[in-house]
Amino acid sequence: MNNIDWKKLQNGSDIRGVALEGVADEAVNLTSDVAKTLGNAFVQWLKGQANKPEEEITIAVGRDSRLSGNALSQSAIEGIALAGCKVYDFDIASTPAMFMSTVTDGFNCDGAIMLTASHLPFNRNGLKFFTPQGGLGKPDITAILAIAEAEELTIGAAKGEATKRDFMTIYAARLVETVRQGVNNLDNFEQPLTGLKIVVDAGNGAGGFYVDRVLKPLGADTTGSQFLDPDGTFPNHVPNPENKEAMEAICKAVVDHQADLGIIFDTDVDRAAAVDRQGNELNRNRMIALIAAIVLREHPGSTIVTDSITSDGLTQFIEQQLGGKHHRFRRGYKNVINESIRLDNSGEESWLAIETSGHGAMKENYFLDDGAYLATKLLVELARTKLQGKLITDLTSSLQEPAASEEFRLKIKTADFQTYGNNVIEQLKEFANTQADWETVPNNYEGVRIACKSEDEAGWFLLRLSLHDPVIPLNIESNAAQGISKIAARLLEFLQGFELLDLSALKSYL
Repeated sequence: MNNIDWKKLQNGSDIRGVALEGVADEAVNLTSDVAKTLGNAFVQWLKGQANKPEEEITIAVGRDSRLSGNALSQSAIEGIALAGCKVYDFDIASTPAMFMSTVTDGFNCDGAIMLTASHLPFNRNGLKFFTPQGGLGKPDITAILAIAEAEELTIGAAKGEATKRDFMTIYAARLVETVRQGVNNLDNFEQPLTGLKIVVDAGNGAGGFYVDRVLKPLGADTTGSQFLDPDGTFPNHVPNPENKEAMEAICKAVVDHQADLGIIFDTDVDRAAAVDRQGNELNRNRMIALIAAIVLREHPGSTIVTDSITSDGLTQFIEQQLGGKHHRFRRGYKNVINESIRLDNSGEESWLAIETSGHGAMKENYFLDDGAYLATKLLVELARTKLQGKLITDLTSSLQEPAASEEFRLKIKTADFQTYGNNVIEQLKEFANTQADWETVPNNYEGVRIACKSEDEAGWFLLRLSLHDPVIPLNIESNAAQGISKIAARLLEFLQGFELLDLSALKSYL
């Protein structure tokens, strides 16, 4: 494996690579041998963290529906067992369930690995790692890759035992109990979703379990649920709540089957979005507003942490309507979660960290970004509002939504894209300060966010540097009919002075 560039497998706090041939110019770098080495390297890293000998360590391994998943998971299991550890093979599972295996009685695994690449194309795969303290961070992944790069496998005195275990049934049972206790309908405690029709779209990922193991035991009618069977070719649509075709599919299913709610998961079920009974999307700012309304009723005055591109209307809703505090932070679900934990530990009560992408983590659930748990909180509210003769969307009726919002991804045409991109941002800050009707938004943790005060713009924009790619994303939101075009035109005039920026996305819009 001397030709493997181990560092290139790191993607922030995950490992991701090309696992299958079939896409031009994408050479395979996540092979079975690599997965075996990574499984063994995780043991070596975990041994120091758990302060246990290998033979006393238990690690769970699961995967989503990707075509490469079975081979890679079996290889990771082989690498773990070689070190002498006990291994539980969960087969197809969700990413949140893998963490839960480390804190659930009867399992109490020292670590867990999930084979997934979220919503990326069929040829990709990756590994996410967990301990009872949560998902591993970027420095941890760097350390594991450094161990793997040495390619010195730890061989135990005896090979560890690998056994298949059904954990998803146990994980789902906890969600079922969460709904029963949350609704607390004494007239029908066991099946509080009776009389409700709920449609699920699993996108042929790992989320199909939610229908048979969560909704049906609760009494829900799940007629119209679709794409529940795991299929790594993803034949129907990309399993991604941010994908336009995916959202159109679940919206249509809700309308066609006259459902009370639609739920859509990404491939490994750490993200979710919903659809109301009229077929309107409940994602991005709407999803955040809905969950925030539930959380702030349970924990008045607490802080909601979101990523940087949430709307001004959401801030007004959280702070003026709900009486909470809205804290925008950097994009990246780990950034948002860690900031919520930091605030909470410092004495500023924070029970929700959530991104517009659908990653949502709650303090009551180990600050775990768990799409199924987020959906389950919605089920509780759906049943509660039905008993009151109301709709779940009544909670967010006062949310002010913008007339329009757009994201433009401006590519940077140089290898040193971070230096170039940061220079663009700094110069934009200086330029914005010279504009009478533009104002820099305070307490901004990422890029530059500018409030556009004139009546014909009436909005804001955020220019930031992508976490990993040579791209500067530009988000613009406006409450004026032609506001985005007017803001974009002024920005284009300024940005044309940067020759290494690809402005085609902006130009084509105008």
